[in-house]
Amino acid sequence: MATIIVQPGGARAGRQRVSLTAIAHNRLMLLLILFMAVTTVLIGRLLWVGVFAHGATGDDALSAFLPARADIVDRNGVPLARTMDAYSVAVRPSKLIGEPAELARKLHEIFPDEAEAAFYKKLTGRGWAYLRRRAMPEQVAAVNALGEIGIEFPREKERLYPQRTLAAHVLGFAPNAEGVGGMGVEAAFNDRLTDAALRGQPFAISIDSRVQGALESELYAQMVAQHAKGAGGIILDANTGEVIAMASIPVFDPNKLQNYAGKSCSQSPLCNQMVQARYELGSTFKPISIGAAMDHGVVTSMSKRYDATAPISIGGFRIKDDHALGRWINVPDTLVHSSNIATARIADEMGAAPMQQIFRALKFDQRAPIELKEQAGTIWPSNWGRITTMTVSYGHGIAVTPLHLASAYAALVNGGMYRPATLRKLKPGEAPEGQRVFSAATSARMRQLLRLIVAAGTGRSADATGFRVGGKTGSAEKPEDGRYNKSSLVTTFAAAFPMDNPRYVVLTMMDGATSAIGLRTAAWTAAPVVKRVIERTGPMLGVMPDERRDVDISDLTPLLWKPKGEAE
Repeated sequence: MATIIVQPGGARAGRQRVSLTAIAHNRLMLLLILFMAVTTVLIGRLLWVGVFAHGATGDDALSAFLPARADIVDRNGVPLARTMDAYSVAVRPSKLIGEPAELARKLHEIFPDEAEAAFYKKLTGRGWAYLRRRAMPEQVAAVNALGEIGIEFPREKERLYPQRTLAAHVLGFAPNAEGVGGMGVEAAFNDRLTDAALRGQPFAISIDSRVQGALESELYAQMVAQHAKGAGGIILDANTGEVIAMASIPVFDPNKLQNYAGKSCSQSPLCNQMVQARYELGSTFKPISIGAAMDHGVVTSMSKRYDATAPISIGGFRIKDDHALGRWINVPDTLVHSSNIATARIADEMGAAPMQQIFRALKFDQRAPIELKEQAGTIWPSNWGRITTMTVSYGHGIAVTPLHLASAYAALVNGGMYRPATLRKLKPGEAPEGQRVFSAATSARMRQLLRLIVAAGTGRSADATGFRVGGKTGSAEKPEDGRYNKSSLVTTFAAAFPMDNPRYVVLTMMDGATSAIGLRTAAWTAAPVVKRVIERTGPMLGVMPDERRDVDISDLTPLLWKPKGEAE
């Protein structure tokens, strides 16, 4: 039998070990609590210093963690404008230790787009000055390597436009991230972009950057090929008024703003010619005038004929056709051969009041309804006598912006409803109800006539195969020094597609273009651009070419008479 020996000190030693473990545990817990308390106090203090010390509470406190200005994205979420922390390079001349002339030379090597003399002037100035705003990281590193203690590198909130010149006139610019927008969307929606409750949410605009890029590319290519002074274009959703693309060339880079103060709109790249410049848009007005005549019971039949045998002489003014037909012609002939004489006779029969009524309904007497702040007003005739009624019917004696015309064509083809243009991306069902300006029957007939112009008339060079394009050319002499310059034309082609169910209006404009064979009218300058733009952008917009479909113009084709030489 085993004997168990109990040592009196064993139990006491066990109790001591348990006691020491408990004490260590308690001390550890106390240290952990103290650490958490100190951390909480520090975090709270940082929040107070960074936010509340400036009087911010509630939403204002939250806004301190948001960008100073909301991002702008296109309708598909592609970033067009962003706010970011950027480096700048600045100098305190009084602290420089190096030779200013040598330093200016080295800075010019790092920033070759800035003159050496400009750097020297800043380095020898009296006060703190920027050497470069929004410098690239590698440039900052190169300047820092110069070891000059008088040069500083402040971090600042900057507005960056990652797509550079793309849609620059639509976006506009913000001089700095926390300031007020200078033009375009940045100015028009400044309140939305700086709203503390919304700054964390990107602002989606109606522009499709893919379509915008294609439009700008084709306009620029045509401008260079035909030695034009400028170009512009608009793509508009015919049923909602959303601006899918808007281009004005020459362009500018909002990342590298320059000072264009004192220059007129026609001289400054900052000018958006689509909303800031007004033009006599010539024959593109003819479909609008004839549509109005249909609704007012003046044109009751497509076969009704008008005397175009000779120019109209009235009040010392002479209305003539560029390509005289010398015969009585019907309505399809009038549009296909672009007759000023026949259009003027139709307008004269209709009278001034109905003409004014349709033009006012299309907002030709006011600034184009769009959010942009920099749009121009129109030139509205001061005297609506008989001569004015006749000349404005074919686009002379009244001046509007290209956006006015694009919105008017949307109403002409979409069933007769006018909707204001917008740069907001609209949600399904959000499009305005609109105002009726043409009857549905007139709109349906105009779709046929516009398609006929492209199929058999002056718009044939815009006929993108399978896209059922319809539209009208317009060539107008530019007014200069109180008279018209016959050697300088503004040419326009206003179109829509697909004409069996119009979804988009496409307008292109060329300033002073001349084709390779020396022709300057819209059929040779503006219309071919529309064709190429539609071929490139149609599939992007969900419109696929289909040669099996088209507008039925079989009742109009037999009415046409073709002269020996084709008209422009």
